[in-house]
Amino acid sequence: MSNFCSYCRSRLVILIYLPLYLSGCGQKPVASEADAVAEITLTQAYEVLQQKKFVDLTHAFEPGIPHWPGFPNETVKTIYWYDKQPDTLGTGFFAQMYCHVGQWGTHADPPAHFVKGGRTLDQIEVKEMIMPLVLFDVHAAVEQNPDYTITMDDVRQWEAKHGPVPQNAFAVMRTDWSQRWPDDAAMHNRDKVGIAHYPGWSKEVLQYLYEERGITASGHETTDTDPGIATSQDDYSLETYILSQNHYQIELLTNLDQLPESGALAVVTFPKPKGGSGFPARVFAILP
Repeated sequence: MSNFCSYCRSRLVILIYLPLYLSGCGQKPVASEADAVAEITLTQAYEVLQQKKFVDLTHAFEPGIPHWPGFPNETVKTIYWYDKQPDTLGTGFFAQMYCHVGQWGTHADPPAHFVKGGRTLDQIEVKEMIMPLVLFDVHAAVEQNPDYTITMDDVRQWEAKHGPVPQNAFAVMRTDWSQRWPDDAAMHNRDKVGIAHYPGWSKEVLQYLYEERGITASGHETTDTDPGIATSQDDYSLETYILSQNHYQIELLTNLDQLPESGALAVVTFPKPKGGSGFPARVFAILP
């Protein structure tokens, strides 16, 4: 316990990002850079964060939830129970055995998911799991056109209001598609000939965010990065692009309608399977 307290007392210098992400103003600071420098303890930072609203961006997973059609369903078996049962291994406690693909529910895709030799989940640095959150709200356009893909005009409008997309951000696209969860047919939205119709990212926007703005990761509410009309033709070029840039992504987010466009923090967590190609994630936001 003494080591923890000593760590908490260590000094933390937060420059321009302190008023932006902890004060709740969500605006660029007006003070000079020298005035903006503030020295606080980690304990004080924690106390500030505890006053903020936390939003869970994660679906609870279970057998039968929407997933990529090429993957098998999840199975769950109770192997220990509090008292004697005919089909368990023992008694005295509750333990379950889960069998599911890594890409199950709200999940993380590391580079190795598509790129041979790419980083696996255990190679993602923990510092890549706390990021300023950038939300592009295109849900109104998606209501009119389920095949909508985000455009540079959407990004320019965001930057006109909030300034440049911050480096190392977690960029998410709000489509409100998660409101269709857990209806698999509604999530895939296939027409009479089997073509899926759901929104997606675009190459020009992803290139801009990753190569020019230097974001850390991106996420979305749908089952895929690419729009449904592309994945129906086995076109996963946009997901391939992200992972080939040595970045990870999060799929099947929820509750994005509860977030501001800027000013929040994203925390993205997931287990550390050795050589893991994907795993369910727990993602949440801390609002300004």
